[in-house]
Amino acid sequence: MRIRVPGDKSISQRALILSALGSGTSRLKGLLCSGDTESTLSALRGLGVRIPDIPRDGSEVLIEGVGLGGLKTPTHALDLGNSGTGARLLLGTLSGSSLSATIDGDASLRMRPMARVTEPLELMGARFQQLGEVGRLPLTVRGCSRLKPLEWNSPVASGQIKSSLLLAGLTGHARIVVTEPLESRDHTERLFNAVGTTVIGEEIDTGWRVEMPHPPDEIGPLDFTVPGDISSAAFVLTLAALGGAGKELTIESVGLNRTRTAFLDVLSRMGVDIEVHDRTPEGFIEPRGDLVVRPGDLRATSVGAAEIPSLIDEIPLVAVLGACAEGETKITGAEELRSKESDRISAVTENLRALGVVVEELDDGLIVQGVPGRKLSGLVNAFHDHRIAMSFSVLAGATGASIHVADSRVSDVSFPGFDRLIQKLTEKAG
Repeated sequence: MRIRVPGDKSISQRALILSALGSGTSRLKGLLCSGDTESTLSALRGLGVRIPDIPRDGSEVLIEGVGLGGLKTPTHALDLGNSGTGARLLLGTLSGSSLSATIDGDASLRMRPMARVTEPLELMGARFQQLGEVGRLPLTVRGCSRLKPLEWNSPVASGQIKSSLLLAGLTGHARIVVTEPLESRDHTERLFNAVGTTVIGEEIDTGWRVEMPHPPDEIGPLDFTVPGDISSAAFVLTLAALGGAGKELTIESVGLNRTRTAFLDVLSRMGVDIEVHDRTPEGFIEPRGDLVVRPGDLRATSVGAAEIPSLIDEIPLVAVLGACAEGETKITGAEELRSKESDRISAVTENLRALGVVVEELDDGLIVQGVPGRKLSGLVNAFHDHRIAMSFSVLAGATGASIHVADSRVSDVSFPGFDRLIQKLTEKAG
């Protein structure tokens, strides 16, 4: 069977923001139409950018950019819903703009830390008014069109922190240098270079260094097709690895950015037969290819800090696979998971225990005792987190287990139609 998954959420949001800031008409295909991207799109409209609705079939969208200094003061608070990516990227974007705007979100987003981006942005000259709990949304941003240059040593490897600072440097015409302990996803750097802004990344003794040495006065438009989201594909790959999608499944045109593909390595280590076909040649803004997966006898593995940045969204799936594998699966160095839409370490631990799996919760991860073929049953909670909901929906679908996922509909935040797809695949496999 051959399927496609929705467009990449991280790339879609970055492409929307850069297209809004460009000079000229951007042409985007394959954009994700979901709750998170709709929140970012709505915020950009509130800032004076005219953007049509995102088509569900991934067809072309034309966006007329307003230029780096063309955003307008909104008449209302910008509600980013559940989108942490959208909120942090716009905090950076607005820091370099001569306007004042309030950014808010739902109850879940209001719990997520924002000081990790506002602290360095304040050093650049932006100002933030706290309207709620310290270090969290809602926040009012008072930007400055000429920000100070910044050299920032990020304590964590985070594509959102790095991207927020790069966007501030872009709109605020300031040189930016960011170092991080490990290389995080580099979608922003790739898209910056595609619109004529030089961003250089290199490995250094203390980790990874990214520099935007000469922010331009304007950027060009984007002509770009967003690849399928490998983080969304990971859920379907897990279903197939557990035998829930038949003997073979092909997922077409999935993004294969090297900063996002560690989950494929983990699958291989665990005994899953996975191949990449029709990989695009070097030089594409974002590489892509077809993933072919066949189930196998699962064995436990270990995932440490070095791999975490490249599979941060897939860690719940590693734990789910570990529950069905032979041996002890250990995940460490993943403390960043405690600051996602939910505390994902705690959420995964609680849910697996509710199903009868033996799990040890660590400060920075967890240890799962796997038993192949065991019957799992019970009620699990989505914790208002799309990736928790999808992880346990996959486990239920693949094993035919009596597992009920409360509030599974939150998956529409990143993967509209996910439940229907899982049901279709498992029915055909059966």
